[in-house]
Amino acid sequence: MTDQQTATIDNTDHNLSQLRDRFINGTQKDQLQLIPQLMAMGEGGWQVLMEFLQASEFDVVDIVRGKIYGTLYQLKKPITEEFIQTHFPNGIIPLNSQRNIDYQPLNQLLLEQKFQDADTLTRHLLCELAGEGAVQRKWVYFTEVEQFPITDLQTINSLWLLHSEGKFGFSVQRKLWLSVGKDFTKLWPKIGWKKDNNWTQYPNQFTWELRAPVGHLPLLNQLRGVRVTASLFSHPAWSQENSQ
Repeated sequence: MTDQQTATIDNTDHNLSQLRDRFINGTQKDQLQLIPQLMAMGEGGWQVLMEFLQASEFDVVDIVRGKIYGTLYQLKKPITEEFIQTHFPNGIIPLNSQRNIDYQPLNQLLLEQKFQDADTLTRHLLCELAGEGAVQRKWVYFTEVEQFPITDLQTINSLWLLHSEGKFGFSVQRKLWLSVGKDFTKLWPKIGWKKDNNWTQYPNQFTWELRAPVGHLPLLNQLRGVRVTASLFSHPAWSQENSQ
């Protein structure tokens, strides 16, 4: 090995070490910005991210962990695939349910950034939580929302938060709703569901990507009125100590 090659390796190691320190000690915003740089460093950078993921708490909804997990998953390299299969075969948060509902399909769709499919599945899951009548009619009554298990709503919401860098989810929409004084007429344009007093048309006018407005997803049917949404945003799931 030539002196120039040795110097290049030393410089790369130094850069990786500096990047690792910046990532470990950085703010959430810094960490999100540094993930692509670490990925670009090759196996050394991937190892930093895998070690960070493995050392993190399993039951904490952290958008940095979510982005790391999704980025490693999308890489499709043998080393990262083996890591995920060994340590996180079912995701990086517990998929708890009081109704014995399997949330792994939703986790998988969101992990793969298939937001339209995940949105459709979410509506089906809400109907499933509401009961057989809602499943058959394919929509829920606001009185049924009140009976949703806290655990299940938090699981669905956590998955949306985790795989969207914190941009999507019922809790995100609720915070925006509160910020406009619970005024739905102000909420709809803010989250991209209405423009110039016209409803956004499903599905083509909605944005099924992370570039969508904050709170854009998941969708709720507003053509039947706001009672279901108001009931969902008032659900005790969001007042729980560990809710997002």
